[in-house]
This record gives sequence, C-alpha cells and structure tokens, in this order.
Amino acid sequence: MDSIAGIASYNLTEDQEKKLILREYRALLRSLKPKLKTGDKELVRQAFEMAADAHKTMRRKSGEPYILHPLAVARIVVEEIGLGVRSTICALLHDTVEDTDITLEDLEREFGGEIARIVDGLTKISNVIDVNASLQAENFKKILLTLTDDPRVILIKLADRLHNMRTLDSMKREKQLKVSSETVYVYAPLANRMGLYNIKTELEDLAMKYMEPDEYKELARKLTETKRERSRYINEFIKPIKEKLEKGHFDFEIYGRPKSIHSIWNKMRMKGVAFEEVYDLFAIRVILNSPQEREKEDCWKVYSMVTDEYTPSPERLRDWLSNPKSNGYEALHTTVMGPQGKWVEVQIRSRRMNEIAEKGLAAHWKYKEGANDESRFDQWFQQIREALNTQDGDSMDFLQDFKTSFLADEIYVYTPRGDVKMLPVGSTALDFAFSIHSAIGEHCIGAKVNHKLVPIGHKLRSGDQVEIITSGKQRPSEDWLNFVVTAKARTKIKDALKDEKRKIADEGKYIVQKKLEAYGAAYNQHNIDVLAAYYKFNSSLDLFYQVAVRNFDLKELKEFHLLGDKLEAPKPVRAPEVKTETSAAQRKDAELIIFGESSDKIVYTLANCCKPIPGDDVFGFVSTGKGLTIHRTNCPNAARLLSSFGHRVVKTKWAKNKEISFLTGIRIVGLDDVGVVNKITNLISGELRLNINAITIEAKEGMFEGNIRIYVHDKEELDELVTRVKHLNGIHSVDRFDTEDV
Repeated sequence: MDSIAGIASYNLTEDQEKKLILREYRALLRSLKPKLKTGDKELVRQAFEMAADAHKTMRRKSGEPYILHPLAVARIVVEEIGLGVRSTICALLHDTVEDTDITLEDLEREFGGEIARIVDGLTKISNVIDVNASLQAENFKKILLTLTDDPRVILIKLADRLHNMRTLDSMKREKQLKVSSETVYVYAPLANRMGLYNIKTELEDLAMKYMEPDEYKELARKLTETKRERSRYINEFIKPIKEKLEKGHFDFEIYGRPKSIHSIWNKMRMKGVAFEEVYDLFAIRVILNSPQEREKEDCWKVYSMVTDEYTPSPERLRDWLSNPKSNGYEALHTTVMGPQGKWVEVQIRSRRMNEIAEKGLAAHWKYKEGANDESRFDQWFQQIREALNTQDGDSMDFLQDFKTSFLADEIYVYTPRGDVKMLPVGSTALDFAFSIHSAIGEHCIGAKVNHKLVPIGHKLRSGDQVEIITSGKQRPSEDWLNFVVTAKARTKIKDALKDEKRKIADEGKYIVQKKLEAYGAAYNQHNIDVLAAYYKFNSSLDLFYQVAVRNFDLKELKEFHLLGDKLEAPKPVRAPEVKTETSAAQRKDAELIIFGESSDKIVYTLANCCKPIPGDDVFGFVSTGKGLTIHRTNCPNAARLLSSFGHRVVKTKWAKNKEISFLTGIRIVGLDDVGVVNKITNLISGELRLNINAITIEAKEGMFEGNIRIYVHDKEELDELVTRVKHLNGIHSVDRFDTEDV
C-alpha cells in the first residue's frame, strides 16, 4: 500500500520488464496449482490483467513497475500464509481502489461481493496510520470490524506489509523509521496473534535492521561467525536423540533452528547479558509424522526420550498440547541441559501442528479440528467485537488498549466452578472480575487466587483459580486504571468514573449558573463554551467538575466583557505558549532541523524518557503544549510515537557544538576491588576531563554496581568513556542509562 521500492538500481528495458512481470505471474500460478478448480485460472488471470492495466503508469520508488508489488504480495499469501484463489485475487487487486480509477462497484461486478468486501477492508487499513491520531483510532476500529468478519483482510495486509519491509531500502530514512515502528508496534504482534510465527519473526528482524542498524549488523556478524561451531554443537546434541527415535520406529524430522536476531537482541537487553551469554541462540525442533489420533501420545513419548537423555529445567516446560493457544498453536516446549553445560530449547510437534505453527490461521481452517480450538479463536474475535462496541469513537488510547488486550499472549484462568477464561498476559484479579460481569468488576474489593486472599491488582498466572470478592459499597476509582490491561475493564472503569464525575459536575453546574446570573450574564450554551475555551477545558463537563471540586472559583469572571447577556472572553494574559518553528506554514523549513549551532533559533526540549545527546540517532516530536521534544530512535516510547503520530514527527540531526554539555549516565558493574572507585573517577575527571554530576556505588557479595551521572558534549565522548572504563581491570559491564534515572 505504501509505494515502497524493491531494487536499489533499476534499469531494465520495456521488454525485460514484461518478461519479469510474466515470470512472476507464472510463478504465482505454479504455487496456486494444487488449489485451482475449474474456472479459477481464468479468474486469477482476469484479476492480474485488471491490476496490471490499472497500475500500468505507476512505478515504485526503485523505478520498477508497480504491478510487481501486488504479484509479490499474492505469492506471499499463497506460499507463506497458505491461502487460496479468492485471497490471491484480493491480493492482486488490493491497491486498485485506493490508487487507481477502479471502484468497489467494478470489483463487485467482476468478482462478486466477497472479494469487493475484502478489498474494501484492505483499502481502509491503508489509511490508518498516516492521519491525525483520533481519526487513526477510528480507522483502526473499522479494520478490526472487517477483521472480525473476515480474517483474510488482516492476513493479506500482513503479506503486503512483509513485502514492503523486504523492499524498504529505497525509502528515505524517516520513512524507513516510521514504517518499521508501525511494524514493530502493530503488525508483528498481529502476525504473532494470527499464528504466523515466521512472518512475525521476519517483520521484527527487518524492523530492527532499520531502527537499530548497528546492533543488527553486529549480531548478524556474530551469528555468521559462530555458525560452524553452532552446527557442530547441534549435531552432537541431536545424535543420541536421533538414535532413540529411530529405535522407537518414529517417522520424524529433527533439526536446529537459529533464533531470530530480534529475539536474541531482546534477550540481551532484558537480561543485561552479552551475546556470548545468551544460551538459547537456537532451538531444536522435532517434527513427527503421526496420525492425528496418536499425535499427543507420540509427542509425550518423544519428550520422555529427550528428558531421559538430558536433564530438563522444570519451570521451562510449556505444554500447548493440553491447552493450545487461541490461535491454534500446539506444541511441547522444554529447555534441557545439553553437553558442555549449555541450556537448549527443544520443540516437539506433529507435521499437522507444524503447518499450523507456520501458516497460522489458514492451516487451522484447513484442518478444522474439533470445536474446542475453533471456539477459542471465535472467543477472541467476540472479545474484539465487544471492545469495539463499547469504545468511545474518539478514543486516543484505542490502539494501546488493543495491543495490551488482544495482541499479548494469553493466559488461561479458572472460575470457582472450573470454567476456563482466556485473558491477556499481565491481567489482574480486577480484569478477571470485569471479564465475568461489569457489575462484579465495579464492586470488586479483592479476590481469592488458589484459595489465598489477594488485592485487586494481583497479577494472574495461567492455571490460577480465581474467586472474586465484592461489596455493595465499592466504587471504581481513577487508580483502578493502573490495575487493568483488558479493553473491557478499562472502558467500564472509565464509564463508571464518567458517571461519578457527572454527579459531582451537577453541583459545579449550579455554582456556575449562580455566578453567571450574579454577573448579569445568561446561563446558556454560548457562555458556557466561552468559559470552557478560556480555561482550556475540553468540555463543559470538565469545567463544571473542576468548579465543583474547588480547583478554581471563576474569579476572572469580572474581566470578561458583557454584550447584552453574552460573555466575551478578555484577551489572554496567560503565560505565552512556547513558539516552535513547526507551524503549518513553516513545515517545509522544518524538514531538517540542525541542533547545536542553530539551537538559539529553535525552542526544543530533550525527552526525559531517553535523554538524547549529540551524535545519537534522533527524531523531533511536536507535542501539544510542549513544542518540539527530541527523542532517540531507540527510545522506549519511539515505536508508539512514530507509528501512532507520524504526522507530528520532524526529521532532525545534530550539528557539532562543543560549548554545550548534556547530562547522561553510565552504570558500571565489576569486582569490588580496593581502589576501583578511585581508578574510575581518575579516568573520568583526570584523564578525560569530564564533569561528574553524581555518583553512587553499592557493593554486595564481592561485586559492585556504580551509577555515575556525567556531562558530555556528544556521543563520541560518551563512547570513548565507555570503552576506556571497560578496559579497566575487574570491570564486568558498562551500560548507558536509558531511563529517567539520569
């Protein structure tokens, strides 16, 4: 949907182009061959010709003919997601309504209502992320409504996004960042939720390639360097298991699979370990060719063989055979201690389970096994429908709520009667209460989890049995929003708070009415709107509420002018707003802002969440009331800001300026040796002549952890400091602060 390019330098003749397009089309037909019924080939050809004709004058950023994009998306849909003829037709036509003269009516006439409806859903999605934030939430809801009617919409959209990510090289840097952020924020979790693990993994890796290019290259290099050694280890690990499986007459396949670069990087960050210390750089996969009625039994037999050979870690057993995920994923995962004292993850599944793991939903439909799993997926859709029906139209939190409620992995908890409830990871007793009934949630004062009393904010784990305790006197409060992750609970709490607010606001309404009448002004909508606008409230409800809770008392009313009984606000004497150089008229000049030398011309603040310093890869974000805020591209909030508010992002880079110092921090861990603090401070203050702002050192069990806040001029200076400290004897690790601790 974005015109994103594929080939860096493009110079084919018209004839060569035609041959290339034809070759891609034939490859698509070959992939589709097993699924073609009578008349299908003609329909696909008709869709291809219609798309080729509609896009004939269009080119991608690389210069290649645009039709190659829908063809590539159609191939992903067939080969990697496993969808059939109708989805192929939709993939070929997915950009026609948005980008060409073809209308939905044309598609309905040629291919019928179903295909027109799916293409309509795809067209709506394409408008989601580039518009202003409140419209964005609205559009996202439209997509989800389409998704709940026909999941093929989202599957084709994921194929479209995957091809765009594979061909992102020709785009400008800021477009690469924006598209990658959206991908990590929405599309990769969505792929995961639809059971498309391969696509989820590739999307995350590709996004990292653009968002964290240095770390990506470094990890890719290290993986390549250690490949031979890894293969040797995998063969050593597999050998005894293979022998046991052959002895047991299993029809199987066993191999080692490297973990994705993104998941390795995530583990390094979460656990604070170096590449060499990440134990599960790969997983061993055992795939059994077993008849469906014997699958579970065979998987457990293989588990028993693996754990006879290698000692398992008891807390790392994941049994998705007895309790499949809601997207249909079934497997046994265990982590065992392999040769040379290394932990290794082993995944055991049947050929059918493997196809569902790789093709997700499409394979799930193909097998249609038992109502149990089907109903779980339907249950998930039903929850989305409920959330959509109860959400405010202009909810700015919608995307975030959707992510935490529906894209997280799920846990399964039980009611006192033994009924199972599916909730997102991170859910609390309060989420569970609201999932049973709104009234139970609103009156919840605590819960018993596995017969033990816990508070409403207690986080639940899979397998917990939960009994909710209620009281007629209990009412939701503002801080409840901190205890819930599900969209249903958040919406119901907000509704209850609004009702409470309305009751209090009624008192404020009476005070405002009396004050206006005493001043000689009428109590009417015009005057209320004038007051709300003057005091910068979003609604009259907020105005009445703040008056009722005595946050202010309308004492400025005497400064208002009266025209008859109508109020006219005085000219503002309030603090002038910080003027930034990013108004609509100046938007073109704001394309590139250089900090440092021109810092006197532009008012900007450095984000507290990531503390950027010159030399960091940064972007500017225009925030309401705060002007321009500078964030690092790897800031914890970057993905959300770049994907949700792309229109407010300003391209930025630094200019050299050695006169300004920036506060940053480093965390040092090492052996608690005599004089180590002295060595560090001598290096920083003496040799590198940097100013220390604060220093805290804590020693425990022979190790020390030091947090040092320092002023540096730019990233080069910080990098040199980190390198020099690492070279001191006994230093284990040196990391930059990424948090507000600085």
